[in-house]
Amino acid sequence: MLIIYLHGNELFLLMMKKSYEDYRNCPVRSVLDRFGDKWSMLVLLLLGDTGKMRFNELSKAIPDVSQKMLTVTLRTLEADGYIYRTVYPEVPPRVEYEISSLGLSLLPHLRALTDWASENIDQIHKKRGS
Repeated sequence: MLIIYLHGNELFLLMMKKSYEDYRNCPVRSVLDRFGDKWSMLVLLLLGDTGKMRFNELSKAIPDVSQKMLTVTLRTLEADGYIYRTVYPEVPPRVEYEISSLGLSLLPHLRALTDWASENIDQIHKKRGS
């Protein structure tokens, strides 16, 4: 597939290896769908900065998240391989979460997005009229 677009006075030609006419097969969409919620990116950034954290530590670090949503978020991130969950056979059971190598490989991109958002949020708010 060939895409042509104009940016300023420059004409760009892009060769796309694949056509994602069927959006469900788009790898970018598949990955970003997991970060469309309020909490996944924040949990990954926290675990990337702190290493291992217990559920209650994560809950205290993100005071706005409900217990149910944090549980769902952690399960989803674990299912996709972004984090590890370790249960220790103690009474009461101790559960720790830590970022996986896959999650670590995503961190620079999440931090870049965070930096971009911080640099551009004023402009975005102006455009939104807020």
